[in-house]
Amino acid sequence: MSEPLDQFERIRSEADPLRQAKLAGELIAIYQQRSVELARLRKEAINRAASERGISYSAIATELGLTRGRITQIRQTAPPAERAFFGVGPITVALPLREAAGRALPVISSEDARAAEQLTRLLTDLSFQVEQFRIPPDGSWQPRGDAVAICGPKSSPVTATAISGDPLLTFEPDISGNWTIRERDGSRVYESPMDGENERRWSDVAYVARLPLPASGQSLLVIAGVHALGSVGAVDYLSRNLPDLYHQVGTRPFSMVVGSDHDGETVTRSELLCPPRTHG
Repeated sequence: MSEPLDQFERIRSEADPLRQAKLAGELIAIYQQRSVELARLRKEAINRAASERGISYSAIATELGLTRGRITQIRQTAPPAERAFFGVGPITVALPLREAAGRALPVISSEDARAAEQLTRLLTDLSFQVEQFRIPPDGSWQPRGDAVAICGPKSSPVTATAISGDPLLTFEPDISGNWTIRERDGSRVYESPMDGENERRWSDVAYVARLPLPASGQSLLVIAGVHALGSVGAVDYLSRNLPDLYHQVGTRPFSMVVGSDHDGETVTRSELLCPPRTHG
């Protein structure tokens, strides 16, 4: 609790009015997101008291000094438990800028933009405040707070370093130069059908993981298709299966592989090729 209070006092004593206004706005966002998280925690605690201890909701209401109607309202309106999968918020969704031939300025691929749009919709539905960040073409950036990178190891050394610490999966090019996801024990390789020599299909695979960042000690959620289309499929899978995924991994480090089929940028199928497994 001391951290936000310290920030509060620093903002109160800030002499520069523009900086004070900026810092005040940032702290308001943090307070608002923590308030939402506290509402989620209260709802989950009430449900746990009922399911794990067998306490009636009427008795819980009495213990908390609330009415039974207020308990019902809390259980119906507070955010779902799986919101914690993404953190507390605010959340940064990071996309890589790419150099393009014939273009003076770097661009964002349409697939990455679509994945970010769908992810932002999911996060907003979970009562997160979301800000997009453009990873520069050289891939160097410093994630702050809760962040999701729709970015593979080829586009950013930050993502590459995080993935290198995955004890279960690797994401590297094979001898022909095609990027693949592999089990570290050598048991399986996940290749993109888009790289098939005989038949190229509108299908892709994607790496999804929550990984620690050695430099800062915080974690980063990585969504990385072998091709950008795979990221769209991975976000589709998260949107449809988040409660089950949260039940399996909670907020722990994990990794998994998602396969998806597409009609253009529209996902027609997304499913697990490698189930989520926690690290350590």
